[in-house]
Amino acid sequence: MVHVAVVGAYGSAGVAVTEELLQSDLEDLEVTLIDDGDPGGGLCILRGCMPSKDVLSAGEHRYQARHDDRLDGVPEVDCEAIVERKDEHVQQFAAHRRETVHAFADRENVELLRETARFVDDRVLAVGDRERERELEPDYVVIATGSVPNVPDLPGIEDVAVATSADVLDATEFPDSGVVMGFGYIGLELAPYLSEVGGMDITVIEHGDHPLEEMESEYGETILELYREHFDIEILTNADERRVEATDDGGVRLTLDSERDEGDESDGSANRDDETVEADRLFAFTGRNPNLEGLGLEHTSLEPETGWVDATMQARDDERVFVVGDANGREPILHVAKEQGFAAGENVVRHARGEALEPYANVPHHVIFSGMGVYPFARLGHTPATVAKTKMDAVVVTREASSDGVFATKNHPEGRATLVVSEADGSVLGYQGLHYHADVMAKTMQVLVEMSLDVREIPRRAYHPTTPEILDGLIREACAELGESQHCVGEPESPDIGL
Repeated sequence: MVHVAVVGAYGSAGVAVTEELLQSDLEDLEVTLIDDGDPGGGLCILRGCMPSKDVLSAGEHRYQARHDDRLDGVPEVDCEAIVERKDEHVQQFAAHRRETVHAFADRENVELLRETARFVDDRVLAVGDRERERELEPDYVVIATGSVPNVPDLPGIEDVAVATSADVLDATEFPDSGVVMGFGYIGLELAPYLSEVGGMDITVIEHGDHPLEEMESEYGETILELYREHFDIEILTNADERRVEATDDGGVRLTLDSERDEGDESDGSANRDDETVEADRLFAFTGRNPNLEGLGLEHTSLEPETGWVDATMQARDDERVFVVGDANGREPILHVAKEQGFAAGENVVRHARGEALEPYANVPHHVIFSGMGVYPFARLGHTPATVAKTKMDAVVVTREASSDGVFATKNHPEGRATLVVSEADGSVLGYQGLHYHADVMAKTMQVLVEMSLDVREIPRRAYHPTTPEILDGLIREACAELGESQHCVGEPESPDIGL
């Protein structure tokens, strides 16, 4: 018999592991699913990407109406209705997830324990509270416990109220002003929401010159321009938080320091050594940490530090422990958690059979719903910077959204996109877009990247007027760079509409 315990069974990674194990032909398999979540459903559904996109959609509609000077008036925001709709959807999604897990548990070889689990020794789990504790000694343990918000350990932060993304998703009332720490994917998504829906005066702290550090500077500069001009957000670049304190009126005072060149104060780039920012509320959108507290890892040989989980999802310090999803700290993205779960399930089976394990190779692909989801950022595969590190010869072409009239007709001409192709064989290596509908194009570009399709072999088709025209332009320009434009997508012809 092979007994596998999955700790964190309701999450996306835990479900993927379980599905993979149950689809295997491993004989005498026994699976114990453990999760104390209430109501149960996984981080993405309850507190992550699903509810965040739900509330962002309301802000997106308001922004688009406000941004269109052909329309008269700005819609009023009903924050209670936004949260009520979000909660309704979350309950539905979570119920569906629970049904999936409970269907697993209906099998003879699967048990579901709605309890808390902790290690008391290597691969020995104590399940339940201490009064009715039960010990399990499975052959394999899969840790899929997700992540929790990271709050910086700043001097004085324990004396002020700090709001995280979870607080924003449930908020029906907002103060007049806020200061945001963190301008990664969480801050890029929620800062405009606080401004647009919350009606707040928002100041964002950016440690570097601009966000989206993995891309050429023009991408980050586009974000800065959009957020400052379209959402009236103040962004302090090259600034570092040093301490925080409560103000007499119940607000917060954040002290910053920085080393920067003198600049134009109007664009937020002036020298601000030891500047203080005051606001009614402090928001920490400073990433997430693996949710490992309370698991009792100190009673095991596991040491959760950099590199503690390898690409096979196997723990470095115990070959019979696998760690997947946000819990391993490798890449906290929903679809990656699922893929890691499938990979871990396969590798548990391989290990049980004495076979070599297969590493999980992730092709980077993610979407940030920046600019209220109106100006999303999508990244697939290589960027110009990452392909340069590989020493591969590549063709890099970039196109402004304003080059294609369709973006103007849809009232969002801002943004840009980049295509990276191999100079040797024309295969598509990467795509990045920051523009209207970039998220919709992500799947198409994922297929091109992961199948290594030759850009010169992409069918000569153009559909007008749709925003994927920006892809047509990139493909056309890449073909021209390769010297074979005659085989590539040409200028779109006038459509035959049957008149």
